[in-house]
Amino acid sequence: ILGFVEVGGLEGLQTKYFDAIPSTRKENSSCGLPREDAFHIFRDPVNSDLPWPGVLVGMTIPSLWYWCTDQVIVQRSLAAKNLSHAKGGSLMTSYLKILPLFMMVMPGMISRILFPDLVACADAEVCRKICGNPSGCSDIAYPKLVIELLPVGLRGLMMSVMIAALMSSLTSIFNSASTIFTMDLWKHFRPRCSEWELMIVGRVFVLLLTVVSILWIPLVQAGQGGQLFIYIQSISSYLQPPVAMVFILGCFWKRANEKGAFWGLLIGLLLGVIRLVLDFIYPEPQCGETDRRPGVVKYMHYLYFSMVLAAISTLTVLVVSVLTEPPSAEMISRLTWFTRGDLPVKTDLAVSPPPDAAKGACEAERPALQIDISIASENSSNDNKCTTNAKGNSKLMTALLWLCGMERKQEIAQNAAATKPEPAVASLEEKPLVKHVLNINLLLCVCAGLFLWAYFA
Repeated sequence: ILGFVEVGGLEGLQTKYFDAIPSTRKENSSCGLPREDAFHIFRDPVNSDLPWPGVLVGMTIPSLWYWCTDQVIVQRSLAAKNLSHAKGGSLMTSYLKILPLFMMVMPGMISRILFPDLVACADAEVCRKICGNPSGCSDIAYPKLVIELLPVGLRGLMMSVMIAALMSSLTSIFNSASTIFTMDLWKHFRPRCSEWELMIVGRVFVLLLTVVSILWIPLVQAGQGGQLFIYIQSISSYLQPPVAMVFILGCFWKRANEKGAFWGLLIGLLLGVIRLVLDFIYPEPQCGETDRRPGVVKYMHYLYFSMVLAAISTLTVLVVSVLTEPPSAEMISRLTWFTRGDLPVKTDLAVSPPPDAAKGACEAERPALQIDISIASENSSNDNKCTTNAKGNSKLMTALLWLCGMERKQEIAQNAAATKPEPAVASLEEKPLVKHVLNINLLLCVCAGLFLWAYFA
């Protein structure tokens, strides 16, 4: 609000933005000049930074991956009490997604108006002195606006909110990556590992991710002209379309099978990684320099590449699935859009026998008294071992493990007789009134989005 007051509202923003030109720039060039289509979403399909076909289609594909398959989002939806709560949370998020236009995009433009020599620096040496990044200093726009306009109390509160939001996002991403690594990879190679081991592996993996993230910062600063948001969108366009298309085909095509999904993901991700490596090898030149990049990097926008990659992945899944055996009806029951209403199949799930099943069978033939004595002796020996191990750790080590949340408590025996798993309680039924309210809000949200698209087209 303070930023809009400084520039004279939305009308003042549209007028003054085109005068926000840095004092130090290369003469007889367009370096440092605001784009003429800065207030338009649908831009030239060939020569613009965001071609409109790519915005409509190419950007929709990674967005579909993020909002429908990314674990950070999915785990929030799965935490809902029921289907109505999940849909309501998604609709609330849709309403909130309108705010970034007025809370992130336009404040950045206001910051350029107020600090053109800092935010819009066009000379590599000047940018290096300002923010340490010769590619540009657009990423300092929002923090600069907060520091310069807000009073002391609100300034500290806003910075705390920004840091807290960053920490929350990093925590969600690291926890999701750690869960995937420990449960899907580590536990696959070590099926008998304990919970304590999984916890240690997960935390070490988070530590490694943190180190890799810090080492990756120079590549982020050098990529896509130093614009962090553009860098994120380009990486998403290289890696996410194969997953999105496999997800869509798996939901809406009953003929899709595991082999088709595997080869679609493999070929799509391989092509995306190749383009990603080419972007690192041939970075975007500075303003005014000759562009000597290969044609596939120079002329194919990353949003267009997203469309091509999605088409290749889809074609691969279709061809491989048709040429291989189809999935059985039991494999797709309640897992696709067309089979979501199927009744759950009541089958006895095979329970893997415990490691000492043979030992238990032999003990069954012993007299009852002998079994009781042996069990009592085993329990006492286990208690003695646990007590010995607990006493073996020094107080310093015990305190350190407790501080890190890695104290090793006595684990419950994992070899106990397994019971039948209870059927999951899942229902797609909704109350009629709640369903109508959600559908009305969905219609309102779609209309609001279409209005904003048309207004800023």
